[in-house]
Amino acid sequence: MKIIAIVLLSFALPLAAQTNPRLTPKQFPNADPAAISPLVNVTPSAQAQTADALPAQKIGPGDLISVAVSDCPELTRNFRVSSDGSLPLPLLKERIMAAGKEPQEIEVEITDALIKDEVLVRPVVSAAVVEYRSVPVSVTGAVKRPITFQAVGVVTLLDALARAEGTSAEAGAEVLVNRARVPGAAGPSVVQRISIKALLDEADPALNIRLYGGEEIRVPPAGKVYVVGNVKKSGSYAIQDGNDTSILKMIALSEGLLQFTNKQAFIYRREAGKDQRDEIPVEIGKIIDRKSPDVMLQANDILYIPDSKGRRLTTQTIERIVSFGTTTGTGILVWH
Repeated sequence: MKIIAIVLLSFALPLAAQTNPRLTPKQFPNADPAAISPLVNVTPSAQAQTADALPAQKIGPGDLISVAVSDCPELTRNFRVSSDGSLPLPLLKERIMAAGKEPQEIEVEITDALIKDEVLVRPVVSAAVVEYRSVPVSVTGAVKRPITFQAVGVVTLLDALARAEGTSAEAGAEVLVNRARVPGAAGPSVVQRISIKALLDEADPALNIRLYGGEEIRVPPAGKVYVVGNVKKSGSYAIQDGNDTSILKMIALSEGLLQFTNKQAFIYRREAGKDQRDEIPVEIGKIIDRKSPDVMLQANDILYIPDSKGRRLTTQTIERIVSFGTTTGTGILVWH
């Protein structure tokens, strides 16, 4: 009889462990732990719910949470986090505050609430995020494809620019990142200016900042210099290299001077707070002959190189040049 009892017990233990997921090794000290432990915290329904879960990170309003509770179909489905950050669940007297917490913390809170409200005695709960909506990152400006996406997992500035398919030909020298002063937290924002050249050249890896959601990334278009007059190709030319834009460089971009060029040229520049542009004469003949240093140009400058007649530009003509050069897609100006 003793032998028969032992045999029956050996069959009963694995069967009991399979039919009751709440059994623990403490209840059956002589049972094989390998046969019991896989069934203690994970149910088949929980495995199915979390199979396509996204990387775990802090939850926010609008996120979609997959909840699985053993032996409770009412709570085994997807729930959307409310705008106030709470998670409304049936059978519970109070909402679960989910904002700012990770899925593991939500599991604990749901478990405690089920026990407190006497819904289940020993609930087995799993939770995972299946859709994020609370961590948007927008990329706008001079990029090939402006985009807004969710910062799921580890996302960097280069990742964001890659999703926007890179910068366009009109991009300036910097990218502006508007982000919270404390990453991932509400509060005042700051704008960080990052050199695109240094970012792409990996001159400083710290420039490839991590994004946590809520960032607004803008690539401003490059400033332009307008070259008109006695040159082979008048046009508006983007300043791609910051302050390294000079008269000689603009002459090269405009494919050189025509014959009978005046030795004196003019820069038309509007200073801050002024309605009209100032006229700045430059000795272009001496600059070309290397008898005078090259002159740096600023964004929105007009470089006018007259012919030997020395005709000046009128204010009306200047404004027409800037207006046309800003609106045209090619940036080419026809000069007569």
